[in-house]
Amino acid sequence: MKKYFILILSFTLLFFNTQAMENDSSDNKIQIQLFLKVGNFFIFLPSFDTIENIKGKKFELENLLKFSYLDISKLNPVENQIFQWDNNKNYEWTKISSDKDGFVLVNNKKNKSKQIAYYACYINANRWLKANLEIESPQMFEAYLDGKLILSKYFFDKEDAKNIGKKNKELIFENGKHKLIIKTFCNAENIADWKFSATISPSEKFYKEDVDVSISPIQCMDIKHVLEGKSVNSANISPNGELVIIHFSETNPPKGKTKRWIEIHDLTDGTIVENFKNANIWSMKWSPDGERISYVNSGEKGNSLWIYDFAKGSDEILLENIEDLGSYEWSPDGSFIVYSISEKPDKNSSGVKKFEGMPDRWPWWRNRSFLYKIDVKSKIMQRLTYGKLSTNLHDISPDGKTIIFSQNYPDFSERPYSKQILFSMNLKTLEIDTIWKNRYSGSVSYSPDGKKLLVTGGPLLFGNIGNNVTNGKTPNDYDTQAYIYDLKTKSVKPISLKFKPTINSAFWNKFDNQIYFLAGDKTYTKVFKYDLKEKTYTEIPTACDVVNNISFANEKPSAVYTGTSISIPVKAFAINLENNENKTIAFPEKDFFENLKFGKTEEWDFKNKEGIEIDGRIYFPPNFDKSKKYPLIVYYYGGTSPTIRNFGGRYPKNLFASHGFVVYVLQPSGATGYGQNFSAMHVNNWGITVADEIIDGTKQFYKEHSFIDETKIGCIGASYGGFMTMLLTTRTNIFAAAISHAGISSISSYWGEGYWGYLYSSVATANSFPWNNEEIYIEQSPLFNADKISTPLLLLHGSKDTNVPPGESIQLYTALKLLGKTVEFVEIEGQNHHITDYKKRILWQKTIMAWFAKYLKDQTEWWNDLYPKNNY
Repeated sequence: MKKYFILILSFTLLFFNTQAMENDSSDNKIQIQLFLKVGNFFIFLPSFDTIENIKGKKFELENLLKFSYLDISKLNPVENQIFQWDNNKNYEWTKISSDKDGFVLVNNKKNKSKQIAYYACYINANRWLKANLEIESPQMFEAYLDGKLILSKYFFDKEDAKNIGKKNKELIFENGKHKLIIKTFCNAENIADWKFSATISPSEKFYKEDVDVSISPIQCMDIKHVLEGKSVNSANISPNGELVIIHFSETNPPKGKTKRWIEIHDLTDGTIVENFKNANIWSMKWSPDGERISYVNSGEKGNSLWIYDFAKGSDEILLENIEDLGSYEWSPDGSFIVYSISEKPDKNSSGVKKFEGMPDRWPWWRNRSFLYKIDVKSKIMQRLTYGKLSTNLHDISPDGKTIIFSQNYPDFSERPYSKQILFSMNLKTLEIDTIWKNRYSGSVSYSPDGKKLLVTGGPLLFGNIGNNVTNGKTPNDYDTQAYIYDLKTKSVKPISLKFKPTINSAFWNKFDNQIYFLAGDKTYTKVFKYDLKEKTYTEIPTACDVVNNISFANEKPSAVYTGTSISIPVKAFAINLENNENKTIAFPEKDFFENLKFGKTEEWDFKNKEGIEIDGRIYFPPNFDKSKKYPLIVYYYGGTSPTIRNFGGRYPKNLFASHGFVVYVLQPSGATGYGQNFSAMHVNNWGITVADEIIDGTKQFYKEHSFIDETKIGCIGASYGGFMTMLLTTRTNIFAAAISHAGISSISSYWGEGYWGYLYSSVATANSFPWNNEEIYIEQSPLFNADKISTPLLLLHGSKDTNVPPGESIQLYTALKLLGKTVEFVEIEGQNHHITDYKKRILWQKTIMAWFAKYLKDQTEWWNDLYPKNNY
């Protein structure tokens, strides 16, 4: 079947449909013999071409070639693909070969016209290299590599010319697939042959498999497949289950600018009911009756809340130009909305600040948020809360008579160093009742009858009734549990005590009176239904490995969700909760990923020294050959969260694999999603057992897989995983290279300096401090063991990191430089804990791959090109 589209893609390596190449070992020249061609197209001189323009220039023939008839960067030629030219006339990309001399004959017919034609091929680089591209032609031409003009010839050769005109340029080919397009122009008045030849000559010493030319667009993953293209972000189903709000975004080069829009789709036939593509809107929600939607519009003077009526087909403004308008919620009957507004303190212009406790270091901490109510019909507004503490709305009762909200305040006398007060408010009198005052915080929502609360929080939220940890261990506060709280009796029932997955979100469904959970089950994120009568959990089958968010209809057994899998980007799905049928309702990246090839993935687990099974998985390179030896990258987090099976992310394992590495990802003990006993192993450990698990797992892995080169193993982790990288290099020499992004080198300095250091440590080192636990704060800190490091170590850090301050990398870098160790420190200017700037993210990713290429493949050129030696 012919495909009627043209795609914008960037390319990575794949050995597919490889064309024949002549490789003369004497000069390293590779003759390109196969192209895809479209054309020839007639072009014409513009009117008044002989008259000088305002710059005193006449229109020259070369301007016909220079003119952009189309966006070449968007061409992704495929054999037999339809290409539309003027008047929507269809042409096909067809295969064409060069002659015995290496020339491609464009047209041997002489006519009295001016024509252009386009030729395309794909150049695969299996490593970073420099190569010379040379093009010969008697006619004019332009050459584009990955959409950028790299070579041009703007003159015609004479027919009796002894030498054919040629142009050449040395280019850098990074690992991956690159698109070469040659645009050639012939003038009928020039009787020289319309032909061209193209060769590539690698500048560096290379092997035959390092360079490959084809006419196939099939490719491996590239960083642009993580950062660019259209994405679906979330989906929200209407109360009657017939429509869905879908949030989209699209990021495009060269600056990585992102645009966002919202569409409303009919779930029956997939048609677009409404499109909000050019509006600056956010927080779109359904009214309880599903006949209206509300949304916030951002303007110069503030944010405005609008309501759109489907029946009337008109918008109505409800709140206008509120400077710090926050979140909002509809009442169950749709008669009013509760919303929040932030208030900021008077600006301190003295330049001197006295901190009122550790949270006061956060620039936003002195801001306060309060609740308001507006009647939808009359637009009468009412302030609901005031005071020194922010008030956070949890839910509105089913009868619309009360709300539940909370206040949190610091309390440094005991961990977790804050307290939560939960209130109910009578919306008629504004009188409040205290539901609880807890040491730990929870999130709550009403049951459909309004008599109970569905509560999610840590195992110790209500004392020990949610604690299922044995042997007197301290539970992991991040392992979220579920409870039902009776408002009348104030009794609490834990309903997830023996449920191993950790709960991400909970929803008490009005339609079937069942509770649904989005929960992390090991490395998956799944949907579960809790039967209130049977007190049992049932997994709801979904069409992906990781469900990002889910929305339930109130009037029928339907839901929509978004999710991703190991080698599949985010899609939106609809599910029938009666028969569990799933269907895709949005996949905007389908075309972008159509020609992408991934290597296989497999599970691989092992047992640690205590006999506990440690999960793991393997990412293989595309075109994996088990008879060959491969370098290995070991990835881990090691903290309280597992490395889930999502596509992309900040450390895309498929991308590592596309560069020819086998990737082993393991889930050391202490992660949530495996039960409370497993997650509790994170508390007061800080790598004591995790380091051994990573080392032992790596050793068992390469012993059981003969295709791994045990002398070429690298490791990488970030944040807590960066700490683990630093720690591992003090404990073993099995790694040939190591990378730490935003790692922690001194646990005590992170504990005191990081914005959330003392709060995270209230879990990771519960009741342990620098003054009472030397085993953790000193012995487990890589800085105090820097002399034991011999592995080449790359330290990466954002200069504005407030989570793990950059000093954590700086001080270890200082120590290793003074010790004469192999270490490099790359700081990403202006970036926080995550590298979000488009251009800097690409350079950061290249830095990672170049470091591993240098030490795991003995290919130093990429690193040296990124960071050439200097005389400082």
